Parts: sequence; C-alpha cells; structure tokens
Amino acid sequence: MKFARFKKQNEETILQGIVTENGIQQIEGNIFSNWKYMGIIHNEEDIELLAPLTPRHVIGIGANYVGKTEDLPSELPEIPVFFYKPISSVIGSGKSIVIPNKIEEVKFESELAVVIGKRTSNITEEEVTEFIFGYTVANDVTAPQFFHKDGHWMIGKSFDTFTPLGPYIETELDPNKVTVKAYLNGDKIQDSVTKLMIIPMRKMIAGLSSIMTLEQGDVILTGSPLGAGMMRDGDDIICEIAEIGGLRNPVKQG
Repeated sequence: MKFARFKKQNEETILQGIVTENGIQQIEGNIFSNWKYMGIIHNEEDIELLAPLTPRHVIGIGANYVGKTEDLPSELPEIPVFFYKPISSVIGSGKSIVIPNKIEEVKFESELAVVIGKRTSNITEEEVTEFIFGYTVANDVTAPQFFHKDGHWMIGKSFDTFTPLGPYIETELDPNKVTVKAYLNGDKIQDSVTKLMIIPMRKMIAGLSSIMTLEQGDVILTGSPLGAGMMRDGDDIICEIAEIGGLRNPVKQG
C-alpha cells in the first residue's frame, strides 16, 4: 500500500491518500494507527505531492555500501557512522534542491529510507520489521565543502531542501530485494541492490535502538550506493526505487 501526502493545486490544506489505479484516494486520520477512506479520488495532475510525512527525526547512515559482494567485510563495525539531518531540510518530489550561494555544486545520494511505525528501544534484529511502518526514497543531499577535517558531517547535510523524501511511503516491500538508482539529467549514475549494504538494515536499526529510543515517524536513511556524484544549477535528479517510485527534484542556485 502506498501512502501519499499532497495538496490540491492552488490550495493550502494538506491531505493524505492511498495511491490506486484510478488516482489518489483521500483518507483521514493517523496513517500509523487509525485512518479511514473518504469518498474522494484525486487525479495526480490536479495535485501537488508533498514529502509523504513530516518526520520526527531524520537519521542518516554513512559509508554503508560496497561495489560488489566480495568486497563486503568479514567483520562489521560495532557502531555505524550516523548523523542527524534537521526536519527543516525535508522537501517532497518536484520541489527544487537549492544550492547555497556559498558553493556551486552539491552531491546527490540516492537511498532507501525506513519509516519507523512505533516506539522502538533495545530490539533484536529479528524484531525489527515489527516496528517498521514502511519505506520511501531519499536523496541525502550533501555539501562536502562543509565537512570538517576531523569527520564532522552535519553542517554539509543540513541546509534547507537537502533531504528530499518521496514520492510515497510503501508499506509492502522486501527491503532486501530492491535496487537503488539515481539518474542525473537522464543518465543513470547509481544502480545497486541493497544486498551490498555493509551493515544490513535489520542490524542497523537494532543497533540504533540500543543507543537511542526510535519514535513513530522517525526516518532512517540507510546509506547511498557507490556512484553518487555532484549536481549543479539547472540539473534534474531522480532517485528511484521501482517498487516505491521516482523522487524527482530540479536543482537551482540559491
């Protein structure tokens, strides 16, 4: 089931819906626990898609892919490299990624993102999927010029518009059987199966839950495959997982 969040063209009311063959069927209520169908179906050309949720937190995992199976390490790191991204950086599909005036290009990083469905603390790897609501696509936009020489990443990942999410949240997905792709101006730049993650998704989330309590609506970016590159003013980027959809954002200079 695909959940969408949207507005009618030229209106400000934020609506929610389920993606169907006939359009987006409007719903009301809390998507995590108690919602119901409304008797309204919206044509996608008549709406503006928004980020599929307003996250409570956005947590990113860094340096989490290899290029081929034989490069996977025999011993996994005890604690993954992780960082926070402010929710003020979140935008939806179709919105512009704005490059700060201080710099001329930023890096795109297509990723599978996990949406936590309920309060989660100290869970095992076997329990992880019980606490996942669904999955979406993320572009972990990064300005590497702002990385600190000692490894401080957060500034370079925190600018407004630097966390596109969407287009939908898919609740019926096997995260071990999807391919993460990115297209820059129509050219495929990233193309990797999630089996090439260094720290698998279940181990990642179980590990995070042993450090911090994860809450309903938290979004975890699971890392970007090899091949991520730079984008400039006027570029068009699509981050795609076929089972979820394509997250498309134009790029412009601030």
